[in-house]
Amino acid sequence: MSKEKELTFEQAMEELEQVVEKLEEGDVPLEEAITIYKKGMDLSRLCHTKLQSVEEQLTQILREDGELEEFASEEE
Repeated sequence: MSKEKELTFEQAMEELEQVVEKLEEGDVPLEEAITIYKKGMDLSRLCHTKLQSVEEQLTQILREDGELEEFASEEE
């Protein structure tokens, strides 16, 4: 888990994409698939946390610039 915390957002997303590809292939043994899935969930949480942090920073920047509206990202 400590390795994931050191990853940049882009690195975490790249690893998450690799995890998804492996799981979509479907030829991974069950126990390995569970391990890969758990890693994917950790990476997903890391990406989400990093995005929240950036959103909070952007909100703060906008407030400092005198912008009155809250910054809101559009969910996909």
